[in-house]
Amino acid sequence: MNKRWQFLAVFIAALVVFSAQAQPKVYRWVDDQGVTHFGDSVPPEHATQDRELLNEYGVPVARQEGAQTADELAASAEQEQAIAEQQRREQATRARDETLLTTYLSVEEIESLRNRRTEMLDGQIDYTEVYLESLREKLGRLQKDAARFRPYSSDPNAPPIHENLARELSDTLDSIIRYEKTLTDTRERKLELVAKFQEDISRFRELKGLN
Repeated sequence: MNKRWQFLAVFIAALVVFSAQAQPKVYRWVDDQGVTHFGDSVPPEHATQDRELLNEYGVPVARQEGAQTADELAASAEQEQAIAEQQRREQATRARDETLLTTYLSVEEIESLRNRRTEMLDGQIDYTEVYLESLREKLGRLQKDAARFRPYSSDPNAPPIHENLARELSDTLDSIIRYEKTLTDTRERKLELVAKFQEDISRFRELKGLN
């Protein structure tokens, strides 16, 4: 007797599941023109429209979002990138703050380190300026010598410039160009260094409540 009731219960449960599965899905959506559509599937041209899933009584039981358009996908990607960039900036700020607080005990310590760094750069600048001056003096002497030879001399009977003199003249010019760039780069590094330390000092004061 018990087995018969168990079999009947299983049969009824299976019948209910089969009936539910056999029930066709009906979707309802509204197109761009405001027209309401019904169907067991949404055609590709309406794929971006949100839709509702209706039960056998026509009552909405679920809601599905439509596929994103290319513009929506691009906007989502741009938003995600902006959020990620903001998180990286916040993380970098936290790391910088922690470094400031664990490295320095006072503003005077930051200023002392700044002064030592700038003094080193000032030494490099001074050396480069002196060396550049010597190179320019050398170039003047070489140009004076080269003026006696072709192609620098206006005398049609002047001899061609010696190979060694031409090479030395070219090398000196190259050195001047190179060291002038080095001097410019070093001066820019000093400006960037001073600006960076000033930012650190301002932030340290803010974190310590010294402003």
